[in-house]
Amino acid sequence: MIPGGRSTGDDGTAPGRPGPGQDQNGHVATTKKKTQVSASPERRRELLGTAAEVFAAHGYNATTVRRIADEAGMLAGSLYYHFDSKESILDEILSAFLDELWAGYDAVLAAGFGPRETIEALVTESFREIDRHRAAVAIYQKESRHLSAQPRFRYLADSQQKFEKAWLGTLERGVASGAFRDDLDVRLTYRFVRDTVWVAASWYRPGGRHSPEEIARQYLSMVLDGIAVRD
Repeated sequence: MIPGGRSTGDDGTAPGRPGPGQDQNGHVATTKKKTQVSASPERRRELLGTAAEVFAAHGYNATTVRRIADEAGMLAGSLYYHFDSKESILDEILSAFLDELWAGYDAVLAAGFGPRETIEALVTESFREIDRHRAAVAIYQKESRHLSAQPRFRYLADSQQKFEKAWLGTLERGVASGAFRDDLDVRLTYRFVRDTVWVAASWYRPGGRHSPEEIARQYLSMVLDGIAVRD
């Protein structure tokens, strides 16, 4: 008996009242957790594509899950059934882009091409990646510097170092072999080529008049052969 009160059950609760952690029938209550569901591959690609366009247009910090969900035509809460956070969405967008980029670059670097042919192949592969992942490229250009300071995105800095090593090494090999001028400033050339190629993400639109291969051919003609008519 509770002093001055009613009789209690074995657990100290009044008869007819649910005890701690019990439902109205006296059964142990369980807490339901929201679990992520697996979207079809096509739907997941669609959601990531939509998110990439929003991130590219508005920036990562200014983009909310609600904005992405609105663009995808769904409720904000529904998006959490597919991704656990905005950060996870961005991570998947950038890692997919870089994985595909390096699959192409590694194939070029392992092919045994001469320096000029390697530069031509790397430039062509870069424009193909802009065609496939234009929004991801734009995000990378705008956000990679501050994102790479976060542990989750440290691979962005690692990729940048690997990228620089591949291009500088090819240019240095070209100077040493006589394929490129011996007065070439390889680091300045690398920066020029890097920036002028990847800035194309700001104006290129897939399905336009020129294919990525045609743009690469025109670009390489200007960089490697110049634009002035030779005698």
